Amino acid sequence: MDSFGAICWWGFSPAVDFQCDLDSSEDEINILMVGAGDCRHMIKTIAHWYRHPARKLNFYVVESSLELYARHMLLTCLALEPQHRFGLQDKAELFLEIHGNSLVRQQTMEYVEEMSNEFIRMVTDFDYLEEKAPIFNLSNLKFKERDFLEGIFKFWRNPDQSLFDITKLWDGRLRQYLGVRYDAIPNVFDWDFHMRLVDRKAGIMNSRNYLRWRHKGIAYEIRDASYNTSNKTLASGMIVKHMGAPIVRRGYFGDIRVGPYVAFGIESEDKGFFKMANNVYTKTSEDVAEYNMISLLHEILHRRKYSPQSTTETIEENEEETVKDQDAEDITEVLNEMKISATEDGKERDKYAMENTGIYLLSINSVPDLLKKSKFQRLFKIIYLSCSMSHLLTPNLTQLCTDSAHLIVETPRFVLDLSKEQLQQHNEKIVDLCKASGCQHIGEIDDVLIESHLRFNYNRLSENASSNLQMLTA
Repeated sequence: MDSFGAICWWGFSPAVDFQCDLDSSEDEINILMVGAGDCRHMIKTIAHWYRHPARKLNFYVVESSLELYARHMLLTCLALEPQHRFGLQDKAELFLEIHGNSLVRQQTMEYVEEMSNEFIRMVTDFDYLEEKAPIFNLSNLKFKERDFLEGIFKFWRNPDQSLFDITKLWDGRLRQYLGVRYDAIPNVFDWDFHMRLVDRKAGIMNSRNYLRWRHKGIAYEIRDASYNTSNKTLASGMIVKHMGAPIVRRGYFGDIRVGPYVAFGIESEDKGFFKMANNVYTKTSEDVAEYNMISLLHEILHRRKYSPQSTTETIEENEEETVKDQDAEDITEVLNEMKISATEDGKERDKYAMENTGIYLLSINSVPDLLKKSKFQRLFKIIYLSCSMSHLLTPNLTQLCTDSAHLIVETPRFVLDLSKEQLQQHNEKIVDLCKASGCQHIGEIDDVLIESHLRFNYNRLSENASSNLQMLTA
C-alpha cells in the first residue's frame, strides 16, 4: 500500500465555493460531487450561500467508501449545531479534531458516540431522519449500504478503545511504507516537507506541525489538553490476504504523507496569515485552519461575513443569543443534555437543517449507473471530480450536465510522487479529455505547482452547433 492509502479521509485540494464562478439566474441548482473525500466543499458552499443570488442547492455525493458517508453526516451535523449548544471556538476545534486527528480528546469521542446513536435511528427510520436531519436524503442508498452504515455507527458508539488502537496502526503503516528508511525519521519527513510541500507553495504548514502529524497523526493541538483517544471515524475495513486466504481487516488505511492541512489550512481570505519574517511564515496552517473554520461556521449561523472584532461586540451585546469560548465542561453538559433529550418524549429537538439546502448520498462508485437512469440525465449544473476520479472524464459524462454546466476537476498538485513535468502532462491530458467531451477550459495553466483545480464550461447548444458544422463540412 502506498502513502496515500486505500481511502481518502480528507481532500488534497483547498475547499471551494462551487458558486464563486457561477453566472446563473436559476432558482435551483444541482451539484454532483464525486470522490471529494470530505465535506469541505459543501461546508464552504453552504457558508457562502448568502453571497450569491438566493437559490436552492442540492448536493449529490458519490464516494468510494461508506465510511466517508458516515463522516459526511457527522461533520455536517456538527457544523449545523445551534449556537446555544456549542460556541464557535468549541465547534471549530471539534470539527478539526474529528476531521484530521488520529488522536482526539476524550470528550470529542463522547460527542461522536452520542451522535452515533442519533445516526443509527436516522439510517433505520427515514421518518426520524426527516424530523431530525432533513438536510440529508438517504433514499438512493441500497438496503445493504444502509445496513453497513448502521454497523459503522455501532462501531463508533462502542467505547472500548482496544477495538481500534490507532497509535499502533499508524506506526505499522509507517513501518510498512518506509521500510529501512523508518530509522531515518524525522529526516525523511523533513525532506518531504522542504523538497515537496514547500515547492508546492504549502510552506505555511510549518515543519514542526507537519513532522508531528507524520509521526503521530495529530494535526491539530489547539488546546492544551490530552489528545489520547483514538479517532474511530478514521477506521475502515479492507480485504487483505493472511496465510494465502482473504480476510476482512479493520485498520487505518488512509493518507500518511500529505496531511489534512490542505483542506482548510493553506488558503484564507485573510491574507494577514501569510506574512513572513526572515523568510519564515509567522503563522501556521493550524492557525489558518482554525480561523477558516470559525469563519465558515459563523457565516453558516449568521449569514454575514466573519469579523473577529464585530463578533466579539455582538457577543457582548447579545449574551442570551450567543455563547463564547465554552470549555470541556460545557461540552460534557451538552452531551448530558443530548442524553436527556433522547429520553424525553414530546420535547422539541434541534434539527440539523439548512434553508434551501439538500444533501443526497448516492450509492458508492455509482457514476456509471447514473448514466443509465433517466432521472439524472441533464440534471447537474456543476460536476466536481477529484483527481482520483478523473478516469470518469468521458464524453458520456456530459449526459448528466444541464445545457449549460460547469465542470471542476481536482489536479494532482499534492500527489507528492509526481514531478513538475508529470503534473504538467497530467493537467494537459485532463484538458484534452474535457475538450474531447465538448468542454471549454477556463483560463490557462500558469503554474502546475499552485493550480489545485481545473475549471471548464460545457454548453450543449454550442456542442451541437459544432457537430452540425462538421457534418456540413464533411
